[in-house]
Amino acid sequence: MSYENYFWNATVEELSTGYTFDKNNDSYVCLLCNEHFEDGIIYPVDGTLYEAKKAIIQHIEQIHGSLFDHFIHLDKKYTGLTDHQKNLLTLFHQGLSDKEIVKEQNGGNPSTIRSHRFNLKEKEKRAKIFLTLMNLLNKKSNQENDHKFIHFHKGAKMVDDRYAITETEKEKILSTYFKEGLDGPLDTFPSKEKRKLIVLQNIMTQFEGNTVYTEKEINHILKPIYSDFATIRRYLIEYGFMKRSKDGTEYWV
Repeated sequence: MSYENYFWNATVEELSTGYTFDKNNDSYVCLLCNEHFEDGIIYPVDGTLYEAKKAIIQHIEQIHGSLFDHFIHLDKKYTGLTDHQKNLLTLFHQGLSDKEIVKEQNGGNPSTIRSHRFNLKEKEKRAKIFLTLMNLLNKKSNQENDHKFIHFHKGAKMVDDRYAITETEKEKILSTYFKEGLDGPLDTFPSKEKRKLIVLQNIMTQFEGNTVYTEKEINHILKPIYSDFATIRRYLIEYGFMKRSKDGTEYWV
């Protein structure tokens, strides 16, 4: 399963812990970077030996830090929160009282903060009902590939109708552009946005999360896939599949 599918298929409880368990691979998977910890293996962490489940908890704490901070800083297209709401949630998470928050914000009054608390709790209730409805809908419909939309990466930019791609569409696009198989070379680079996204998503399977690459290493991976590897590299950055340091020396998923 791809990194995107692990993340978007996770339950609220799993997202809250930062990991899920993949029964097919008998491994715990970090939902933030796709790092795997195989069950039954002992992992050394700072001189201490941990079983897989405890090792992934240590991994999340040491590598990713606060899960709250990770999710609160996700783009608005994923959280649906305004900057003001994010700021308030951060202050609530810090355990500040209404009076302390007023002081922190240099204005307002406690009744306004209480009102915001109430509105956010109502938003939570509506979200629960919506999740329940979608869960029941999915169980009822048992969606086929021609109705099931694919998942895209969290770094996706300009999310719009271009991302409304079904599993059936994806299969057709991949067979068209990767004639020798998904691990083979790219026949041509598509001009249409939807097709670009699918092609780039497949190319990303050649890269690992939680790994920093040099430009030379990126080129080495991309060159066998497509002769104009510089164009592929540019689009991977442009569409948010990868990030790059300001000086262009480091790349990562």
